This record gives sequence, structure tokens and C-alpha cells, in this order.
Amino acid sequence: MTHAAGEAAGASPDATLADAAAAQRAADLEAGRLLFAGSCTFFYAAQRLDQLPPAGLPEIAVAGRSNVGKSSLLNALTGQRALARVSVTPGRTRQLNFFNLGDRLVLVDMPGYGYARASKDIQRDWQGMMFDYLRGRPNLRRVLLLLDARVDVKESDRQVMDLLDRAAVTFQLVLTKTDDLRAGALEAKQRETAALARSHPAAYPDVISTSSRTGTGIPELRAAVAGFAA
Repeated sequence: MTHAAGEAAGASPDATLADAAAAQRAADLEAGRLLFAGSCTFFYAAQRLDQLPPAGLPEIAVAGRSNVGKSSLLNALTGQRALARVSVTPGRTRQLNFFNLGDRLVLVDMPGYGYARASKDIQRDWQGMMFDYLRGRPNLRRVLLLLDARVDVKESDRQVMDLLDRAAVTFQLVLTKTDDLRAGALEAKQRETAALARSHPAAYPDVISTSSRTGTGIPELRAAVAGFAA
């Protein structure tokens, strides 16, 4: 078969690459679906660094300001309504909560930060514990840093990103509550957040936009997390 005939009989290189990318995306989404279809159970809580469970399975930590939607996102990811307790009181969560995902991965729900009304002692103790955990946990694979899509990035968010840069801890920005934005406003927020990610050396470049209420972005976030499963 001549070269020309071979090209005529097959797909173009661009089409082949597009098909391969689509197949990979479908495989990643399915891996995420299967991982989160398994059991996910709470198994440990730590109020001090010396109470942490032994380092074992890969860990994905979920961090963000108080009331950014951490608990709601964890519930949406796992398909469980009450896996992580949703609090209406900012600053209430004061411990690291560990969840075993199918004996393949551990999700860590971290204390919220940036709650102005919390006492200075609590801010110092809990934020100190959180930051020390991020710096020193050997099996921590990534931090999902949640940002509320409806509000501007806060100084406390920027401080956490700077700390993660200094500690060389890879983090991925995840927009929450995107269902409250119109399409144009959401697109602008996505561009702004992508630029913010590019400005931090420890930030993973892909920003995921989610809504715990509608399920937007949940399959994509599951796929991103599944890539670290044992």
C-alpha cells in the first residue's frame, strides 16, 4: 500500500490524537467513578500532630476557608449524604478527619481557616497543626484547595498558597458553589483562578469548577483524585 493510500484509508493524525484523548478522558472518568463507588468510611480523628495515624495509603487533603463547602464536597464526591458533617457554624471543625476510600486512598477533611471570630488561641493552634501536617506528611499526594466561586480570593487563601509554595506541597484549586454564578461570570472566575494557579509554582495548572448541589465537576474531580489511588 502506498503512503497516500495508507493515509486515505486511516484517520488523520489530528483525529487520531483527538480520539486517543477522548478515550483517555473516558477511562479516567470511569476510574474515578469506580473508586468512589466503593466504601468510604471515617476511621480516625486527630486533634494534635502526635495523634496522627501511621502514614500508609496515599492521602488527599481537602482544605479551604470556613464555610467554603468542604463537607458538602466530600459528601458529593462519595455519594453519601452525611459522610462529613456540614456545620452552619464557621470555625466549628477543629480536627483532622480521616476517611478510608476502599482501602486505596485516604481523604483528609482539614479544619477551616480564616474565620475572623474564632479565638486567637484556636487560630494559632489549629492553623499551626494544619500547616505542620501539610509540610510533614510523607504520604500526602495533593491538597485540594477550595475557593468559593461567588467571592473574591481572601488574604487567608493567599497565605495558604504561599505556604504551600514554600513547603513544595502540590495543590489544586477547586472552585465551589459555581451553580450560583451566571455563565459569563463563571467563565471570568475560571480565567481569574487559572491565572492565580499559574502564579504559584506548587499549584497544579488545571482548575476544576464544581457544584455539590448540581453535581457539576464532581466526575472530573473524582477522576483527578483516582490517579493517586493505590
